[in-house]
Amino acid sequence: MTGLFSLAGRTAMVTGASRGLGRAIALGLADAGASLILAARDGAKLEETAEEIRAAGGRAQTIAFDLADLDAVQAAIDKLNADGAAIDILVNNGAIGGWGPLHESTLAHWENMFDVNVSSMYLLCRDLSKGMAARKWGRIINFASYVSDTGRPNLSAYVASKHAVLGLTRSIAADLAPHGVTCNAIAPGFFDTDMAAPTVGHPERAKIFRSAIALDRFGDPKEMVGPVQFLASDASAYITGHMLPVDGGVANILSLPVVVET
Repeated sequence: MTGLFSLAGRTAMVTGASRGLGRAIALGLADAGASLILAARDGAKLEETAEEIRAAGGRAQTIAFDLADLDAVQAAIDKLNADGAAIDILVNNGAIGGWGPLHESTLAHWENMFDVNVSSMYLLCRDLSKGMAARKWGRIINFASYVSDTGRPNLSAYVASKHAVLGLTRSIAADLAPHGVTCNAIAPGFFDTDMAAPTVGHPERAKIFRSAIALDRFGDPKEMVGPVQFLASDASAYITGHMLPVDGGVANILSLPVVVET
């Protein structure tokens, strides 16, 4: 790939890269010329993604850690810095979801949601952006959600965490703008991934949710590649603090129905 969308000479780190959107994103960034650092809990699955990149002529290394373990996140960051990793592009894709009525929720569920979806992202952004700022070029892409600026029943912890992602993204964008580093968010809708399996794989629920998607289908993970390549490249040099919906028209066109977990 050449021109504005080329990532030749750049190093990108993708969390949640062992499967689903993260895997598709990693393959897409490699296709654009970037060298990859792949992160997730499952080291064996990560290596499968890395091998696919290498087989296509790309460069990839893996680092396995759990976003729910903030000490492990910090240890991974310290190792990357000790190894001299110069990360130009950070894609914070790894996340968890979870249904549950408010009155049945627990503080442990809330804290785990925020550790994985927000606190780990904060640590990665804070520490890995230092090198970007020093080099006067960097791209941070944080995965928010179609619920990042609205509310949904039975999702209080998840929705709150994704609101936090959007606020964090915009504040980081302001902090890093003077240093040539942009920070944007992507708000995915429903994609055919493991994380969305409770919806996509449930015939009745899938039918209800598809009726609220303007394009009348769930997304293919490969359809996330273009938006990420755009925000990771020089093509988006004048865009920061923005949230890009990639949702088939859920958030801005149609309203989702209320679905109660059964």
